[in-house]
Amino acid sequence: MLYQIYETQRALTAPFAEFARASAKLYSHPLSPFAQAPLADRMSAGFDLVHRLAKEYEKPEFGIQTAQCGGVEVAVQEQVALEKPFCRLLRFKRFTDDLDALSRMKQQPTVLVVAPLSGHHATLLRDTVRSLLQDHKVYITDWTDARMVPVSAGPFHLNDYVRYVQEFIRHIGPDVHVMSVCQPTVPVLAAVSLMASAGEPLPRTMTMMGGPIDARRSPTAVNNLAMNKSYEWFENNVIYRVPQNYPGSGRAVYPGFLQHTGFVAMNPDRHLSSHYDYFLDLVRGDEESVEAHRQFYDEYNAVLDMPAEYYLDTIKTVFQDFALVNGTWQVDGQLVRPQDIRQTALLTIEGELDDISGAGQTKAAHGLCTGIPPERQFHYDVEGAGHYGIFSGRRWREKVYPEVRQFIARFDGTVAERHGRATGASAEAVAARPAR
Repeated sequence: MLYQIYETQRALTAPFAEFARASAKLYSHPLSPFAQAPLADRMSAGFDLVHRLAKEYEKPEFGIQTAQCGGVEVAVQEQVALEKPFCRLLRFKRFTDDLDALSRMKQQPTVLVVAPLSGHHATLLRDTVRSLLQDHKVYITDWTDARMVPVSAGPFHLNDYVRYVQEFIRHIGPDVHVMSVCQPTVPVLAAVSLMASAGEPLPRTMTMMGGPIDARRSPTAVNNLAMNKSYEWFENNVIYRVPQNYPGSGRAVYPGFLQHTGFVAMNPDRHLSSHYDYFLDLVRGDEESVEAHRQFYDEYNAVLDMPAEYYLDTIKTVFQDFALVNGTWQVDGQLVRPQDIRQTALLTIEGELDDISGAGQTKAAHGLCTGIPPERQFHYDVEGAGHYGIFSGRRWREKVYPEVRQFIARFDGTVAERHGRATGASAEAVAARPAR
């Protein structure tokens, strides 16, 4: 019922949001007589803010059309490499007429970025992909909004997520390097563990960033909510049916608008201050700050519905039973055994100020992957970085990405590396911080 009420409210609000946008232009357009009225700049800013607070936010585009590769600008085309009911495997294919650049790109490692299915779209990792494209062939999991998936496609459980990851790894090939950000660190570790137990070819490396491998360590507000409420509480209070105006009508989901409410509730003062600063920047005509605010909230406010089965499975398996670290997790009857992974190199990354995945939660992967030799295990703490800072923004570009790039190059097995030319100072610095 709550979902239907929300949709009704959204439909009623939409005309007012458009009216606010038109009014903002009415008081700001240089040819409008209203723009000459007293306090016109404040009226325009106020209407603009109302518009942005009331409008609906659609899924953003990645918008990556070019990349810098060795000082050469190359074209980038977004392609669908594999499509499943609940996810598309996207490839960012690079093109250039520069023969030297083309030769270099063909020799570069392939990276699969497993994006989180936890509210925001995969475009949240746009900065991650843009950086990786400088030195890698890049794929990413683009999860589908559950309200757009017909009920006839069946349910989607956490086990299905694991199987999807395995299928994507097999599709790309064993030379792939897998990077998981936040929530998918758990199913990615499960996927690779099961492949190791079955004797399948494994990815060359796993990079795990800010994920709840062991949510018992340094629990955050997110962890406490999941651990202190019962499974039945989540089932009865956050799961609703998709209304009839969507293809997924009747599907049980954890609605995106509820998730967004939770995101904002974690830091209400910060969001209130940010919107007030946006109003002042509009009045002052600070276009750079205005555009930065819009870009951030265009992404932050765009949320998707999660399949109810997947969400509830995650709550129980990861945050209540701690099945992975307790060695009790079974996927379709197969026990998840991280200790069976032997050759895949492991890098874990945590942000010093991460308020979503606490200190030690991701690093716990090393204690589970006992079959990986110590010289192939590494950990990196990002000083001054919060959760988003480890994969987006200045700290990601200046601190984290160089470490990730050298880690991947170190264990890629390319011709350049085999001849000793791929390991630089940064890679050695990573190696100096083994997690054991």
